[in-house]
Amino acid sequence: MTNFEERVLRDLGELKAHMRWIVGNGNEGKIQELEMRIQKHETALQRTAGLGVAAGILVTLMHLALDSLKVLHR
Repeated sequence: MTNFEERVLRDLGELKAHMRWIVGNGNEGKIQELEMRIQKHETALQRTAGLGVAAGILVTLMHLALDSLKVLHR
């Protein structure tokens, strides 16, 4: 084998090891780990948005109730 062939095989071995780390070799790789983290963040964001909408509705209902009380007391 020539030096070039040995270098190519060594580089391919390194590339293979890096790909296993990124994609996974039966276990979760970094890509799957990142996808899971993104999913958790999206879930938390949706939950927070829902709470914000609920709080907005409550504040609106309180304002309507206060305005209706002002009208009734006049």
